[in-house]
Amino acid sequence: MPVAQSAPILEQPKALHATTVMPTLLGEGYGIYQSRPSAFIYSFVLNVVAIALLVWSGHWVVSHKEEIRQRVIGIVSDPGAYALPASKTQAGGGGGGGDRDKLQASKGSPPKFAKDQFTPPMVVVRNEAPKLPMDPTVVGPPSITFPLGPTGDPLAGVIGPPSNGTGSGGGIGSGSGGGVGSGHGPGVGPGEGGGIGDGIYKVGGGVSAPRTIYAPDPEYSEEARKAKYQGTIILYMIVTADGRPRDVRVVRSLGMGLDEKAIEAVRSWRFEPAKNDGHPVAVQINVEVSFRLY
Repeated sequence: MPVAQSAPILEQPKALHATTVMPTLLGEGYGIYQSRPSAFIYSFVLNVVAIALLVWSGHWVVSHKEEIRQRVIGIVSDPGAYALPASKTQAGGGGGGGDRDKLQASKGSPPKFAKDQFTPPMVVVRNEAPKLPMDPTVVGPPSITFPLGPTGDPLAGVIGPPSNGTGSGGGIGSGSGGGVGSGHGPGVGPGEGGGIGDGIYKVGGGVSAPRTIYAPDPEYSEEARKAKYQGTIILYMIVTADGRPRDVRVVRSLGMGLDEKAIEAVRSWRFEPAKNDGHPVAVQINVEVSFRLY
């Protein structure tokens, strides 16, 4: 008669000694499964590396806060690098003058440019024998020259008779300030403050670029953020002699509300103004404002 076989008795795992430290690392298993020390080592090393990277990245973010801010928003902190091209023969600005004559200023060439003006130009000389004779000049880059000819306003439409013009303050024209033209100041043309041209100085020809001293970041529009939209806007502006931006307008647009955000931020910027011969002047510049998502 067959005898029923009893179930095999499984060998009980050996009890770990109370003094065993890190049994997984030492290769002591649990039950019938053998432990793998290499898995523990890999896991331990990976965790140490992850913690080290986390600590290092936190330290890096704190120590490079300003760099990160500039990269995220991408604002040009020095607009001079993006100013209109420098020129040795054009500086913008302008001036005007006159002697309250009844006739319009006669056409001619202005005197030479100089950094300082001691004697304003005249077509009709009132004092033939001054006590301290000095050559008449207009204020602007000395590198700018005019064709030689009779003194007068180069933009005037009247060839004669000779006249200093209907303006005031000395000089020639219908403006004021000892210059030549319809503007204001010792320069030439319809602008102001010296130099020559179309009303506002341009960087170059002895005119320095303005420098930002306060430039808060523009905000990202919700529409652009949701669409993960990025790009660069170019803004035109005039930086006044007291360092404030005005006439801000878009030259290259991005859309999605970013143009408005850039203009809003730039209008609050403050600058150390541009200078011509050490004197603050208004200038026109272009500025890039970049929006980037990281």
